[in-house]
Amino acid sequence: MRSLTARLLPLAVAAAFVSPLALAGTASAAPAHYGCGSTPPDLDPEQGTGKANGVNMRTGSSTACGSRGLAYLSHTINYHCWTLGQDNHTWTYARNLSTGYAGWMRDDLLEDNGSDRRCPA
Repeated sequence: MRSLTARLLPLAVAAAFVSPLALAGTASAAPAHYGCGSTPPDLDPEQGTGKANGVNMRTGSSTACGSRGLAYLSHTINYHCWTLGQDNHTWTYARNLSTGYAGWMRDDLLEDNGSDRRCPA
């Protein structure tokens, strides 16, 4: 999976070639934050694991959102897609195949930095 720099670099390069006037009145190309209670589509067949025991699986891509459950090192996690959270970290929505819980996990807490499929805006 890719790092935050590798994920956002194409967006930064594209922005460098687009004039500010062309962007007026249009949505940003950056992936949107998913609020508490959000569930994106499953776009990624990949699986992974966490880097730590007891990683929260949150209801949105923010630490302000509640936890739906925890993921442990021994758990297998099915990725859905990633987005940029309000904290400027990338987050992956995933289903914990060991517990059945699903939620948002910050990518720096996942062994391989989470999904490589961007969630739709």
